[in-house]
Amino acid sequence: MKQTLSELLRMSRICRMVFATCLGSFILVIFYFQSMFQPVMRRNPFVADSCCRKGSRNALQELYNPTQPELSGMAVLHQARRDQVVDACRVYSASSHKRRVLTPGDLKHLVVDEDHELIYCYVPKVACTNWKRVMMVLTGRGKYSDPMEIPSNEAHVPSNLKTLNQYSIAEINHRLKNYLKFLFVREPFERLVSAYRNKFTLKYNSSFHKRFGTRIVRRYRKNATQDALLNGADVKFKEFAEYLVDPATQRDGPLNEHWQTVYQLCHPCHIHYDLVGKYETLVEDANYVLRLVGVGDSLRFPSYAKSTRTTDAMTAQFFSNISSQQQIQLYQLYKLDFLMFNYSTPSYLRLD
Repeated sequence: MKQTLSELLRMSRICRMVFATCLGSFILVIFYFQSMFQPVMRRNPFVADSCCRKGSRNALQELYNPTQPELSGMAVLHQARRDQVVDACRVYSASSHKRRVLTPGDLKHLVVDEDHELIYCYVPKVACTNWKRVMMVLTGRGKYSDPMEIPSNEAHVPSNLKTLNQYSIAEINHRLKNYLKFLFVREPFERLVSAYRNKFTLKYNSSFHKRFGTRIVRRYRKNATQDALLNGADVKFKEFAEYLVDPATQRDGPLNEHWQTVYQLCHPCHIHYDLVGKYETLVEDANYVLRLVGVGDSLRFPSYAKSTRTTDAMTAQFFSNISSQQQIQLYQLYKLDFLMFNYSTPSYLRLD
């Protein structure tokens, strides 16, 4: 009996020792992984975190609490732009019965820069080629130094930049919460006419002529020639406008990104953008972003060719060739972009 009791006590001590050893090992594993992921799990962008950024503040901190006096005025301007977006979203939400949750597929336009903790939503026809070039410089870790040395076609190669939809849900949420998110917008009808001029009036864009031009000619041109039906290379703006407002186009699926609304491309009512840049103040706003990042002294945003730029007067001329009904329908299609980004209703529109 005594021997059995002794054996039980000995087994009990062994079990306690094994349990203590396992518990200690488990705690060590927890501390190990916690130390590994500590840089990722930090929060509060408005408080400097010396463990992760070599003594410097990140762009999000500098935007909301600028240490450079000359940046304070810009901070006020961008707060007003953020407020405008919030107000427009509130009005839209109150009037709309549509509710949806974003999926990773909705995030394919959001380019991520891990090194500088940036997320940029690119909008075609709003200097997105040059912005992609700049993002390649920022994320290239020395591979590129001059944005304009990067060929335009290389800037649009998907593998050259990482987008937010390539991350896990947890990683997406972390970046949306901690990184500075920005986009650039443009007067909606100038952007629309710019897209039309680029994709339907230039010979080298034959892929767009085949993909969209032939469809537009087939649907909206009476007595179309065989050449037009085959190549779609001479689409008129009036036909393009008719295509955009046709309910059948909406049933075909989302509009092409070059003429899709910013609201649908970047989802500003679901994603809180910290900075809204404008094409009309492109260089100033772009270089402001670069200064927030801390690279303003070494990297400048490329200038653009003003001679080929689509202007308000040019846009008015294109719209004068379409009916009042088409003008009204186009305005309704892009109305949220007008309201959200504080663009006035164009004076040339016939909305009566």
